[in-house]
Amino acid sequence: MDTIFFAIFSIVYFILILLAIRLLRSPYARSSIYLLPVIAGLFYDNTLLAIGRFIGEGDFLEKLNIAKYWIHAFFTPFLILFAWKTLEQANMKWTRMISVRISAIGLTVLLILFELFTEVFSLNIEAKWELGVLSYKSMEPSSGPPFMILFVSLVLIAASIFIWIKQKWAWFFIGSLLMIIGSVIQWPVKSGAITNLFELILIISLLGTAYFQRKT
Repeated sequence: MDTIFFAIFSIVYFILILLAIRLLRSPYARSSIYLLPVIAGLFYDNTLLAIGRFIGEGDFLEKLNIAKYWIHAFFTPFLILFAWKTLEQANMKWTRMISVRISAIGLTVLLILFELFTEVFSLNIEAKWELGVLSYKSMEPSSGPPFMILFVSLVLIAASIFIWIKQKWAWFFIGSLLMIIGSVIQWPVKSGAITNLFELILIISLLGTAYFQRKT
């Protein structure tokens, strides 16, 4: 059943990629340029989960999964830049200060380096079957949500509060809050797709925010 869920998520992400590309034409929705690589990475992730069982265990699938970790490390921190750009598009003057721009870029680079040095460079993965889905996962036991994901989520929450107050748009906040809830709670559901579902909800809320700002 999870294979079907991941396939559906993959299709939705493909549609979201097309919508994000269309938004790039609007000067008031340039935040989508930072969202596009994140959506592309999640499209890759869910597609790989959907087709892994058909590829089968072996070097090819292992290399595809290693690439997934690299993509995650490089693209997910771009959400920091997305958060900054949404605030700038909301006409918050302080976000246009050089120091704020440098801070946003610096945080993004630091998170990329942190993920590379703590997760990717020392990565050891092995084939795992879970509810009919074949993928390669880290052999190191997970002790909760990764630091990078939590940090990015907190930045999104903070930015979404400013947007809610300034532009009366609550969906950015709702999507970010649900993502945190989905990451920290152990759901009594026999499905590995639940976290991916919350990721999809987050991305829809972020792309919806970019679309909303294009209209304002």
